Amino acid sequence: MNSALRLAIKLSISLISLCISSALLARDYISEFSLFFTSDGPYSYSAIDEKDYTGVKLNILTLKPPVMGGPALLHSEQFEKLTGAELNVIAVELADLFPRLMTPFFTGTPTWDVVLFPPNWAGDVMAPEYLSPVPEKMLNSKQWQETISIYRYLQYWDDKAYGIPIDGDKLFLTYRLDALGNPKYQAQFKEKYGYDLQPPRTWEEHKDIAEFFHGWDWDDDGEIEYGAVEMTNPDEHLFWQFIAHVAPYAKHPKVGGGFFFDAKDMTPLINTPGWEQGLKDMIALKAYYPPEGRNFGLADVIYQFGGGGSALQVSWDDGFIQAMGERSSIKNKVSTALAPGAKKVWNRKTQQWDEFPEINYAPFIAWGGWITGVPSTSPNQEAAFDFLGFLSNPENQAYDLTIGNYGVNPYRKQDFNPSFWVERAGFSEQVAKDYTATLKATLNHPNRVFDLRIPANHLYVQALSKAVAQALKGKLKPQAALDQAAKEWDSITLRVGLEKQKAAYQELVKLEYRK
Repeated sequence: MNSALRLAIKLSISLISLCISSALLARDYISEFSLFFTSDGPYSYSAIDEKDYTGVKLNILTLKPPVMGGPALLHSEQFEKLTGAELNVIAVELADLFPRLMTPFFTGTPTWDVVLFPPNWAGDVMAPEYLSPVPEKMLNSKQWQETISIYRYLQYWDDKAYGIPIDGDKLFLTYRLDALGNPKYQAQFKEKYGYDLQPPRTWEEHKDIAEFFHGWDWDDDGEIEYGAVEMTNPDEHLFWQFIAHVAPYAKHPKVGGGFFFDAKDMTPLINTPGWEQGLKDMIALKAYYPPEGRNFGLADVIYQFGGGGSALQVSWDDGFIQAMGERSSIKNKVSTALAPGAKKVWNRKTQQWDEFPEINYAPFIAWGGWITGVPSTSPNQEAAFDFLGFLSNPENQAYDLTIGNYGVNPYRKQDFNPSFWVERAGFSEQVAKDYTATLKATLNHPNRVFDLRIPANHLYVQALSKAVAQALKGKLKPQAALDQAAKEWDSITLRVGLEKQKAAYQELVKLEYRK
């Protein structure tokens, strides 16, 4: 054997040994971090593991756990372990989130490296360019391209992307299969109400079903159950629950030009008859809440419905996912449908009610999904964007989707595949098919309602929430409460600037026509 051949053999053996050693030393991310799978994108575990951010400290602002704060805390610990960075997560109440977010922007004091916020605040956060534009590395990544179009639109202001999605929100109906599908209860219900018991198609049917299942142990678990559970805390999510009641009465499929305002002149529409009817319905339904349910926030609703306490909810995915959790006593005993509609709709052009032979649905794309961003004042731009990419990478997102109280809801194409929910979350095939079909029907509905997304959004939300709360407590009549809110909305618009608000709102109205 000549020397050249011996040398070649030695080099080959060394190379093979090196490859074997590398394979043996390769990090097992699935076992170490309890993942379903790993990916190969620029923000995957293996890619982030190659980063060295030793000495870098990121200050992160988020909502208190469990919703959003839960995944932020979990994945920040993982990011620290992979990169050596130090992540300081500040988690606050929803009522405190806006001032904590905005104060550093107003004062010019660099405070946050990463912020989590609702897209409703885009006019206050994105429009003034307080955030850095999303880098091309993210925009070209597979995880960005797989985000469905609705949720990509919400990351933009003036055709520039400032946000990275972590969530996909919309409101829909969740109900107890073992209640509505029970033949005995079906017969009793029909005898009492004169029609078949099925998932409620209108808010009137929703009230009847809530009444029927209120205040007795219909699932034989030794506990009293209730008819319906809703978000009623005016400092949290009452605004969005109320809009779900209003939408089918006020969103006429043949009348465009605005839902919250008349887009031509910014006249508030919130005190028109469709809105009043929605408030009357909500007042009637409160009789079938749990005893403590007149001041519930989202977390309360998640645990109450998810824990088996109510027959119905119209909310985000979270209570449903909680009910479908591994340890849930009602797993695969719940299902979903479009949020209730109405058979009459206020026509603001003709100033009269239009009766519909078929039900008018108006699914509410409420909140629109939490957004993550990097303030332009952060001195740690690369590390901050790497963390946000890691936070929402396919591995972490898949895990977070299965945790009901994390508040992470489907927003990528693969999330709407029933097999994911069967294989990863233990859904029955039928529940998985119904759930994903409901999501698609909600997001693709031609009469969908998009959330309010203009500057000073939080002031409009506070004003309407306060007025609705007064009506729910019986301190104001429905019309008087809404008139009061409309007057305050006019005042807010004038303070911020009529033309500025009109331009921002007209951009929102355009979303109704996007696919």
